[in-house]
This record gives sequence, structure tokens and C-alpha cells, in this order.
Amino acid sequence: MQIEYKNIIMDVKQGTPVNQLLSEEIRKAKCKIIACKFNNEIKSLNYKIKSGGKLELIDLKDKDGMRIYRRGLVYIISKAFNEVYPGALMTINYQLTNAMFCTVDNLEITNEVIKNVKERIQQIVEQDLPIEKRFMTKEEAVKFYEKEKTLKGKLQLDLKQKKEVTLYYCENYYNYFYGVLPISTGFAENYEITKYHHGFMVRYPSNETPNEISKFHDTPKLFATLEEYDELHKILNINTLYKLNQIIKSNKIAEYILLDEALHEKKIGTIADNIAKNKNIKLIAIAGPSSSGKTTFAKRLEIQLRLNGLKPVTISVDNYFVEREDTPLDEDGKYDFESIHAIDTKLLNNDLLKLLNGEEIEAPTFNFHTGHKEYKGNKMKLASDEVLIMEGIHCLNDELTYLIPKEQKYKIYISALTVLNIDYYNRISTTDTRLIRRIVRDYQFRGYNAAHTLEMWSSVNRGEQNNIFKFQEEADVMFNSSLIYELSVLKKYAIPLLKEIDSSSTLYSETKRLLSMLSYFEDIPDELVPTHSLLREFIGGSIFRD
Repeated sequence: MQIEYKNIIMDVKQGTPVNQLLSEEIRKAKCKIIACKFNNEIKSLNYKIKSGGKLELIDLKDKDGMRIYRRGLVYIISKAFNEVYPGALMTINYQLTNAMFCTVDNLEITNEVIKNVKERIQQIVEQDLPIEKRFMTKEEAVKFYEKEKTLKGKLQLDLKQKKEVTLYYCENYYNYFYGVLPISTGFAENYEITKYHHGFMVRYPSNETPNEISKFHDTPKLFATLEEYDELHKILNINTLYKLNQIIKSNKIAEYILLDEALHEKKIGTIADNIAKNKNIKLIAIAGPSSSGKTTFAKRLEIQLRLNGLKPVTISVDNYFVEREDTPLDEDGKYDFESIHAIDTKLLNNDLLKLLNGEEIEAPTFNFHTGHKEYKGNKMKLASDEVLIMEGIHCLNDELTYLIPKEQKYKIYISALTVLNIDYYNRISTTDTRLIRRIVRDYQFRGYNAAHTLEMWSSVNRGEQNNIFKFQEEADVMFNSSLIYELSVLKKYAIPLLKEIDSSSTLYSETKRLLSMLSYFEDIPDELVPTHSLLREFIGGSIFRD
């Protein structure tokens, strides 16, 4: 067979494993090779080539490579816990910056526990034990699960399109992960495990710095927000996809949807109450990453503020861009509209200061076609019972509102901080939830296909890293816009759009990963979603839409 690798055509015998074919390349690589792509589909390094096609190696600088590294690390840690503390019920709770927070339900995490587990992890890594993917028919799997009394990978049984059930074995330990794993345990050269709150933190490199673990920056507000939602959903007994699916199948999901929506309303009401109590607050600044639901949140917050006797007035940062010729350029020489220097902060602050002092201003309107501000007689004056609401990517950054006294500002960070796990070892990424939201909204309301959204997503993420995430702890309050049931609603919109992308596309591996995740969710009909729900911002039918 003929294989294309780095634009070179190679003759290869059928059944040759990739790690045998490219053994020298893998050994000499400056950055660790952890998997491969064959015809744009992610495969393990010991994948046996069955047909002609295009082959690529995946290292840790690749996002997929780092995902595989994280999965493999969780596998090793779960194996170590299972051996050192048999019966320990470990859970991957959520992801922080280049770190995972984990707990063990039936074991108190002490420094001694961490020390014992770390010693076993290091032994497993040094032994470089093979990780083997084993297959069972569904009939065999039913008997296996009855015998083992385990839920590891059991969701595979519910997938009609899946003919086999797979588990990853290392020695006598087995587990399931929703994606490719490394082929042996020796890959884990960089990791750190430390006690953190009532659990432990697993830290690892990023794909930007794959050979080192960057300095840890604690995020207590983000952690507290995740903990709050996690605890509430544990009380409701709906913290894993398996449990969510059982509730949907038993036709009880309507009640849980109302509870989840009530949680949002209660939180928004509390935020509005706190603003109303502080008579100094005159400017409410809202920021969050893409597809967090900022528009619906702001409108629901306005209603709650009005109940508190405050009249919200909106001012748009988008009307305060600098003139086009003054817009900064990025490293590629293109206009960098996401830079804070693309905002006329001097004019914005002068106008805000006048408004807060009770003076009248004429607010500009930015013409995006000409690249210039225009004045069309839009006069604004703030009454004593009115507050300004401003939303934008830089709203948590005090450089945007440098003239406004701190006591007059109330900064809100909003993001879809997913607390639902597929199971105890497999996380649903917060970023993936927002990506699915964005794919659906881009098609529904902007006419973009899934390929366009996926192509733009890396650039969107870079902007979020540079302009939003590093300021999130500056917020006075955080609002978690995630809904435990949302992917069960969004899947019917997202799956057909993702299926338009075939194996000839470089986006195929990402598409297949998202499709695989969504396939495990049971459907929820749109009519169960309330018209005031933040989810309506993405699927349509919102009571707040003009």
C-alpha cells in the first residue's frame, strides 16, 4: 500500500503498526509523539495500517496530543489509587487552568495519601507498562458488567450504532476513556499531584509549553463557583451523564429542567439584590467567553434590577472603537479588533465619568463599514435611579474603565462552567459545551456552517486567553450559565451540522470527537425548554428576542 507522510509517498505492507513504521522519527522527535492521525482520524501509535492514506504524527504541542496526555495521566492515577487504596471511588471533578481537581468519595485525602499514590504512579511510569485496548461483543459485555458490578464504560451498551464495547487494560486494571489513550505508561514525564482543598490537584503541561509545568495561579472564585454548582447537582443526584440519561428515559426530566432554571433565576436575583444594596454602584460591567449567554443574562438581570427599584441603561463598548486607521495590528499584520487598544478608552472613560456625575453626553455610533465613529444625536443622561450596564470582552480589565472609581463598578464574569461528567473519570469540557452552543447559534442566526465555526474556534480561544480568562478573578461575582440538560437539547441541532464534515477535511478528527461525545446523550425535546431560558439564545424561541 502507499502511504503519504510529510509529502513523501511510502510503500507499506498491510498491517504494519505506525510505531514500527516510523520508529526512528518517533524516537528522535524533540517533542514527545503520543498518537497519530490516519486520514484525519486520530489513532493510537500502534495502529495497524489497513489501507492507503495520509499519515501524521501527533505530539504534545497539538491540542489532541495534550488531550491524550491528560487521559493517559488520569488512567495511571486511577490505576494507582485502585492498587494502593482498593475500592477508592475517585472522580475527576473539573478542569482548572492546566490542572484537574479530583476527589475520592470514600477516602479522606491527606498528604500521606498523596505521597503513597505518587510513589505508585512513579513506579507505573518507570515500568512503561503497555496499555491495551480490548474488545467485547455486546453480548459478552452484558455478562462482563453483570459479573464485575461496574459502570466503567457501561454507556457504550446504550449506543445502537456501536457494535462492540471496548475497555483499556494495563496489567489487571481496566477502565474506559472516551478517546484514544497512549500505548504505554512511560509517556507521563511531566505531572504534579498535590493536596488541594478536600481533594487533590493534578497539574500537567499545556500544548504551548509541552515540556514543563507552568506556575500555578490559584483561582479561588472560579473554584468556589464550580463547587457550588457541583454540590447542588450532587444533591439532585444528576452529576453524571449516566444519571441524566436515566432521568430522561424515565420521563422525569421536566422537573429537573425547572430546578436547573430556578437555580439560574435565584442566582441572578441574588446578584441584583447585592447591587441594589450598594448605593455606590453605578456601572455594571459584564464579561465572559464566547457563547456564555451574556445577552440573555443581561436581560434577565435587568428585570431583577427593576424589581429592586433600579432602571438599567445599556451603553455599548462596540461604539467606542478607535478610528480604523488607528486600530492596532496583530503579528500577521491584520487588524486586531480584540486588543484593548482597539477601544478608544479615553473617550469612553470621559463619557462614563460625565454620565456618573449626572451630565449629558452624546454617545457615538460606530460605523463598521467606514471604520469611523458617527454622532447621530443619541443623547444620554443618567437619572438617580438608573445604572449603566456595559458588556464586552474587556469589561473585567480595569484598563477599560481606568477613570471610574472601583467602588462605583460591579464586575460580573459569566461562563458555561460545565459540572456534568460523562462518568467519574471522563469530563465534559467547559470549552466543548461553549463550542457546541456556538456551532448551533452560528448556523441558526448567522448562516455559518460547522466548518466555519470550527476553523475560527482556535482564534476565538486565543482572544479569550489574552483578554478574559486572566482577569476572571477580578470579578465581584461569577455566574455559571451552564445547564445540566443543555447538550441533550443541542445535540439534535449540532449532529447534522457536524456530519457535513467528512474524512477529507482536516477538521474531521475534531468533528468525530464531538459527535462521539454527543452520541451518548438522550434527546430532550425543545418544548420542555422555558422561553426565558438562557439556552433559547442558541436554539431560538427566546422571549427576549426582538
